[in-house]
Parts: sequence; C-alpha cells; structure tokens
Amino acid sequence: MIVVIGCLRMNDLGEKNDEQATVENTETLKMQKERSRKLALAAIQTAEDNGGRDLLVLDMREHTSLFDYFVIATGTSRRQLHAMSEEIDHKLEDDLHDKRMSIEGYDASRWIVLDYGTVVVHLFDDEMRDYYSLETLWADAQPVDLTDVLEDATKMARTMFDEA
Repeated sequence: MIVVIGCLRMNDLGEKNDEQATVENTETLKMQKERSRKLALAAIQTAEDNGGRDLLVLDMREHTSLFDYFVIATGTSRRQLHAMSEEIDHKLEDDLHDKRMSIEGYDASRWIVLDYGTVVVHLFDDEMRDYYSLETLWADAQPVDLTDVLEDATKMARTMFDEA
C-alpha cells in the first residue's frame, strides 16, 4: 500500500521511494563536493601562509571519480615543505575535522603527497615540480580561481592564466 503525505510518497512500512532517495543522494553529493572544495581551499591558503608559491588547485571532478581536487604548491627547502605539510594536516584534521588517509614522500621531502580522499595535496621542491609537471599532465583539468582566496595573487601558478 502506498500512502501520499504531502509530496512525499511512502509505502506502508515508511520507506522512501526511489525519487526521494535520489533527491537525498543528490543533496549528499552536493554537500560532499562543497566540503571537498572547502578542504582544497583551506589547504592552499595554509600553503600560502607557510611561504608556498606557484599555488594551484585543479578541479579534477570531470576527469576522475577517485578525488575532486589536486592542491599543488612549491616550497624552497625541506624545512618549508615539512612546515607546509604539518600545517595543512593541522588545518584539515584539527580545524576542519577531516582525516588524512596517507602521506608519501615526507622523509625525502622532494615531493610530499597528502591524501585526504577527495583532496590530494602535492607539495614539491622546484626540481620535482618541473620534472613531474602535474599541470601539464592534467592540462585539461580546470584550475580553480584563487584570486579571492589568496592574500598574495603573485604566489599563484602562472599556468592558471596561460590559456585564459
């Protein structure tokens, strides 16, 4: 038996129909996407606060279902890369209550990868940034406009504007 309550249809067991489940799934997905963007922007702001440069956030949602954003920054020394990594961890885990799934490259400190599931943070030294050139590899990914996010727009990666 189906009972109509307002616009919501429920069967006699109180279960939602497929339409209602789809609406809820869509809303949940939208909230997850907004959360991912918030995490990515917090990470890039933290990288800037810790002296990172060539700052870039790539929107990867159209290219992979594994994650939503790449956050990319360059540091000038091992100490600076460690500071960026640790402060990003602090910001995302302690302040925004997200959990890092893994970290790679911390000991060598040439390319540190912080994986937060929907957001992957790449912290490079100059040589590794040039060598791996993720911006070129993922050239079809849309860069996120950071002009309203960063205090110093000169720290943004120039590749953001090359094809604009």
